Parts: sequence; C-alpha cells; structure tokens
Amino acid sequence: MASTEGVEPFPALSTSTASDHHHAHSNPAANDAAAARRRRKSSSLGSQLRVGDTGAPSLGTSIAHLNGSKKYSKDGAATPGKRSSKRRKARSALRRAKHFAFKHTWAIPLAILAVVLSLYAVNPTESNVIHRFIFLSYKLPVSSPDEVPQYGKGKWDFAFVSFYIVVLTFAREFVMQEVLRRTARWAGLKSHSKQDRYMEQMYTAFYFGILGPAGMYVMSRTPVWYFNTHGMYENFPHKTHEACFKFYYLFQAAYWAQQAIVLLLGMEKPRKDFKELVGHHIVSLALIGLSYRFHFTYIGLAVYITHDISDFFLATSKSLNYVDHAITGPYYFLFMCVWIYLRHFLNLKIIFSLFTEFKTVGPYELNWETQQYKSPLAFYITLALLSSLQALNLFWLFFIIRIAYRFIAGSELADERSDAESEGEGEDDSKADDEDAATPAPPALLKGAAANGGKSYAAVVEAPATANGSARKKVGLKK
Repeated sequence: MASTEGVEPFPALSTSTASDHHHAHSNPAANDAAAARRRRKSSSLGSQLRVGDTGAPSLGTSIAHLNGSKKYSKDGAATPGKRSSKRRKARSALRRAKHFAFKHTWAIPLAILAVVLSLYAVNPTESNVIHRFIFLSYKLPVSSPDEVPQYGKGKWDFAFVSFYIVVLTFAREFVMQEVLRRTARWAGLKSHSKQDRYMEQMYTAFYFGILGPAGMYVMSRTPVWYFNTHGMYENFPHKTHEACFKFYYLFQAAYWAQQAIVLLLGMEKPRKDFKELVGHHIVSLALIGLSYRFHFTYIGLAVYITHDISDFFLATSKSLNYVDHAITGPYYFLFMCVWIYLRHFLNLKIIFSLFTEFKTVGPYELNWETQQYKSPLAFYITLALLSSLQALNLFWLFFIIRIAYRFIAGSELADERSDAESEGEGEDDSKADDEDAATPAPPALLKGAAANGGKSYAAVVEAPATANGSARKKVGLKK
C-alpha cells in the first residue's frame, strides 16, 4: 500500500490531542457522551437543500431565534421567596402564561379560534357577522334544485381569508410541535435546528400532499382541465364559481398570506436567498389578489397546482435529505423532473398562451361596467407577474441542477465520509444552517492521483471544525 509523508492515515478524523484521546479511554462516561454527540453520516446529497419556496419558518422557530439563549425555569419565572402580594401572584401567573405561549406557539391561535367559534355558537345563523368569517359569502340563488350553487365575490372574502390565516397558523404550529417533533427525534435528529427544519418541510409536504390533489379535483370541474389554456379565457369574465372552487382559492390565499406574514416580520435570521424568497411571496400574493379581483382565476388555479405539486416533491426531498435516507438521490432526480415539467414546461405554456389565446379567445377590450378586464393592460400586468415568477423558478432551477451535478461528481466520496466527525451542539448546527447558501456546499472531491495501478490513492479532505473552534486539519484517505 502506498504511503504519504506528513499525512495522517485514515480514518482518524478527530482533531483532539493525544492527552484528550487518553482521557476519553480512561473515562468511559466522557467517551459515551462524546459518542452521543457524534455527527451523523452525511446525506446522500451531502448537503442542505436551500432552494425553492418552502423555506418560511414556523412561529416556534422564529420565537426561539428572537429569544436567543434566554432560558426559563420550569414554572416560567425565577421563584422568589414568599409572595405575600396579590400583584406578585398575578405577575407570576402572567409570566407562566407567557412562557407557556412561547413554548406552545399554537396556544394563542387556538385561543383566538375558541373566542371566534364561541361568538358564533351564540347565534349560529347567517345573521351572525361571524358567519362570514367561517363560511363562504355571496351565495347566489339557484333557479332549480339540480343547479349547482354559484358564489360571487366581495369584501367579506377578506374576513374569510383572515380567519383561515389563524386556522392555518394553529394547524402548522400544533402539527409541528405535537406530532412532527416526535417524528424528527425518531428519525435520529438531535439538533433542535435540524429538527425545526425537518418539521417545517414535513408540514409543507403534509399540506401540499392534501392541497395538490384537491386542486386537481377542482380543476377537473372546470374548462381548464388538464391545463387547457383555451378554457382559461373562454366565457370570460369568470365572475362566479362553485363552492369548492372558491373555498380552494381563498384557502390557498390564506396559506400564502400566513407564510408571507411570518417571513416579512423578520423574526428569523435571513438566509442567503431571502430576497428571492420574499420576492416569490410578493409576486404570488399579487397574482392571487389581482387574478381573484379581475376574474382571471382559471389562470390562478393552474399556477396554484403547478406550484403545489412541485412543492410537495421539494419538501419531501428536503426531508429525506435531513434524515439521510437511502433513496434521497433517486428521489431528488424524480423531484427535478416534476419541477421542470410543472414549474417550467406548463408555466411557459401558460405564458405562451398570453400571446395567442389571451387575445383571440373572447373579447379583448377594457370595460369597467361589464367587468371585462381582458385587455392590453391586463396582458402586460399578467405577463410581468408570470414572467417574474418564472425568473425566480429559473433562479432556483440553476441551483437544483448544480446540486445534482455535485452529487454525481462527489457521491462516491460522500458515501465514505467517516462516522468519527464530531457533531456540535444544537447552537453550532443552527449557525451552520443559517450560514448555508441558497445551495449547499458541494461534496468533497477526491484530489489525489491513483497509484500502483489504481490499487491505492491519497486524497486530502478538510475535516469540520470542532465545537470548541479548533482549526481544520488535513486528513489523508488511503485505500
């Protein structure tokens, strides 16, 4: 076997001193603690996936970032001596309530929902103003029992969206903290940062796993099926819709509004693609609002579905990468195909239809009295928004393809990374996560030349810095 001078032999990746090594053997308890902190094997992709529009943090993650290293006692406050004053007892109870709300971020949305539903229970009829927050408004009369009821549009739709923003906030926080946290621990994620990222992606996959098929069902009841661009402009303007269509459209608006609120509050340290993520949410909300107000909802429905289904595959791909699953690589290739087909092929098809069917199918003039908005002004606005969305998707596609290329180039070495890499505490992992770019660092590449007919080689790899900040050291790989 060929030897190399000045290079430490494989597999010693530890940067500890000889005395530390001796101490670890002489102290089994310390050795077990060090093993518990040992870094997991790198994922099949060898990296974090910082791409796409599924990166909005949860309230729990955001509040944890704001609090920093602030710690609470079990009862939520320091325990003073005897509290003889009622005021001190009230303050103590308030502190405990505050601590509970910070720890269980679903509690405040749940309290708001309880109040709203209680007010509705007092008078559960359409005359109760709370009815407009919970149920769809503007139901139109039907001429026969067999006719499917249609719903119009109006200002009370904002009330519906605002209520379901609270519903989705509660659902997201409760599912993540009470269900997915256990799943993350079961999957072997010990760092709170990694757990939070995993839970956010799993909830996103859960949401779009339901809303994606729901969108396809709604589309099947319209002339747009299957992404029929001619149906988007036929019989324009589309002023009314079935209950399932209107509920789906406004519920999705509530989801994207809730994501944008948390993101724009700036409660989490911005990632390197933060501007692109914010831009995506702004363009998405503009498309949702304008398409609903000016009756281009069939275009909006198609754009919803292309993003929902691709986001499901993106979120599941990220989740598999977090837990280092064996199928991460093949599944990532499947995700790439779905992304390209839905976000690029179909969306470019919609954009192309603006230059053809948008102008030729149905009237093409601006008439405010008849609400005929399919006109040159609408053409330029729609083209600008859809092109902006496509540009952002192309931006992410570049990184998606680069991740795949680096995975293929470095997959062999990535699979052979040593188990002995030390895993920092949650704080260190959080810093590493925050410092990740829109795309992850590439897997380490072999830099040595084969020797002796390919039977041995040497490579230089940088071992990660340890938790105490020790310098990286070069390690030789020998085979």
